[in-house]
Amino acid sequence: MATKLRPVGHEERLSLVEHLDELRTRIIVCVVAFAVAFGVCLWQDDAILDAINRPLTDTAFSSCDTTKDPFEQTNCWQQAMRRVNDDLSALAAEAARQAAREPRLEALAERLSRSAELARQATPRASPKRPVTLGVGEPFTATVRVAAYAALLVSLPILLYQAYAFVLPAFSPRERQVALPLMVMVPFLFIGGVVFAYFLVLPAAVNFLQNFNDDNYDILLQARDYYKFAVMVLAVMGLLFQMPIGILAVTRMGIVSTRQLRANRRYAILVIAIVAMLMPGQDPVTMMFMMAPLLVLYEVSILMATVLDRRAERARAREEAALADEDAAED
Repeated sequence: MATKLRPVGHEERLSLVEHLDELRTRIIVCVVAFAVAFGVCLWQDDAILDAINRPLTDTAFSSCDTTKDPFEQTNCWQQAMRRVNDDLSALAAEAARQAAREPRLEALAERLSRSAELARQATPRASPKRPVTLGVGEPFTATVRVAAYAALLVSLPILLYQAYAFVLPAFSPRERQVALPLMVMVPFLFIGGVVFAYFLVLPAAVNFLQNFNDDNYDILLQARDYYKFAVMVLAVMGLLFQMPIGILAVTRMGIVSTRQLRANRRYAILVIAIVAMLMPGQDPVTMMFMMAPLLVLYEVSILMATVLDRRAERARAREEAALADEDAAED
């Protein structure tokens, strides 16, 4: 197994059966890695669900003064009643202290204390907004689905390495010098996109969409739909953050030059806007939050490609100078 997991050299020649055997071994490794990650994520499903629900729960008490959503108004009322209960308990305690000096206030203190305790027990705690489940098995299926998405994210570096190691023999040593740094960047860019989406894109999108025209609807969000939307936003941003990989690849292979990328910047902005418009949410807030980092990544990619081109030109110049010196020495 160990020999089969190592990358095959470019000069090595394998038969079709050996290639299929290597592919099978790497698929088994990917499945085992995903299964282990899935077991851990399913074990920690409470923490994962709390994390993915946080953008939604943060919208529950964001606008108690202006909200017209009946469910948010109920939560705000519960918050207010908790504060009233605290004041009533403090008043009962003060009445008890006064009754110790004036016995005629003892009955009033007892009534206040009893009323405060009844009010505290009767008032439910303010609960944050959470997704609702409609089917009998939906709590189970939604939890398993979210754990699977989280496991895929956790095991992604291993999956990418196995895919890269399998196709590595097809690259020449010169091509590997280009491919290896790009493949190393893939998981880091993906995680960066997911983190950006989780802290900026998803909360803004949920807050805008859940509070849009909420005075005309009793807004209930099904768990299946919310988790699908959240995972799609996170995954799409992770994939869109791979833009530098594509740009560096096409520039290093000579398909497109950095000068062409700069000259066609307006078309790139149009394409980015169309892609952001087609992404989950389809609202202006989500679209703008998706466009901003993509535009930055586009410019950074051009800058990185320019730096790499200059280094390649200097290296080529040094090689040509060395060859010229060798030719001069032979003459």
